[in-house]
Amino acid sequence: MTKYTFATHFIAAAILGSVSCLAAANCTKPAEATAAELQGGYRDVSELSQAFIDTTPERRGDGVTVGTLNTKSRKDMLVKLAKEIENNAHGHFDSLLIAHKGQLVFESYFSRGRINLPHYQASATKVYTGLALGRAIQLGYLSMADLDKPLVSFLKDLDHSKLTRGSDKITLNMALTMRSGIRLDDSQKEALDKISKQLKGQQHAQALLERSAPIGADSLTFKYQDDPMLVMHVIDAVVPGTAEAFIKKELLDKLDIKAYHWQTADNGLPEAGWRVNMTSRDMLKWGTLAQNKGVWQGEQLIPKEYIAKAVSPQLYTGDDDMFGGGKDVSKQGYGYYWWNAELKNGDRQFYSASAQGGGGQYIILIEELDLVAVVTASRRENNTLQLMAERVIPAFM
Repeated sequence: MTKYTFATHFIAAAILGSVSCLAAANCTKPAEATAAELQGGYRDVSELSQAFIDTTPERRGDGVTVGTLNTKSRKDMLVKLAKEIENNAHGHFDSLLIAHKGQLVFESYFSRGRINLPHYQASATKVYTGLALGRAIQLGYLSMADLDKPLVSFLKDLDHSKLTRGSDKITLNMALTMRSGIRLDDSQKEALDKISKQLKGQQHAQALLERSAPIGADSLTFKYQDDPMLVMHVIDAVVPGTAEAFIKKELLDKLDIKAYHWQTADNGLPEAGWRVNMTSRDMLKWGTLAQNKGVWQGEQLIPKEYIAKAVSPQLYTGDDDMFGGGKDVSKQGYGYYWWNAELKNGDRQFYSASAQGGGGQYIILIEELDLVAVVTASRRENNTLQLMAERVIPAFM
């Protein structure tokens, strides 16, 4: 997964496809990246001169089910929001997609956003790693009971005699909720960075667990760090073949995700917490998979009980420094790499779960309204969850 892979239908769609757009949206042609731009990537794409706003998204043969906004008021509300985004009234955005009742009904692109261009994900990648572990459980390589077993018990290449005290207290459940308890000071982190390319496979986990301060109740608390790589180590250890091949065969291929870039870490495993690129439509597939309780096109890819734990708050992190928040966003929690929050509109509260990436990538689930929203951006200057509460939720209430 170290290079871009593109299906020929993306280029064909750029030449032959037609999209029905609102005239009011100033949409003249699909927001497609050219073949040359696809080779260059996000930073090499020019800014759109006009936003692309579509209330009847096109079928593209990519596994995304499409529909249409079925009321004028709903259409007017969302187009108004998109036009404000185009005019930079809410910060910087590259795309906003909304699916309702399993159908993509609103698709818009701004700035460097393009329908067929994979957008970097940052920490939204963590959710993909967590779902890969869920896929391993569905296929029987792990069990739900294994989530509460010591993570090191799955890593057979470790020299346990050299691990820091308390390493056996780290469970998969703790690593999935950023509570591994691993604590390295700045000098230790710097020293590890210098030898990172030498630490292949489980040597990386060995190095972390040797150098960490002793692990106990005082450190087994929420800390946003590289715990997802520990989960990736477990995936690589328990599935047949490699974690890279497993993720491609059992998730990316199942979801018909062909245009992506998944970077390889220095240890030789797929990156677990960042450095993945996905198109906005493909991000929507991950959200739909979670919204449908692990089912994709009739097949149970991930256990229902695992999804329930993943998108539910396993702990509360408080409302300070809430990413994308605002006056109507509260009760911030954390599941298996999914953030949770209550979104208020009027006198009603709507529970949300969201994958979030630094710079502004989101996959947002609002189960009560059967909504999945996708946002991409390259700068943090937006309050996406507040916009969901204030502007998107009213359109579907």
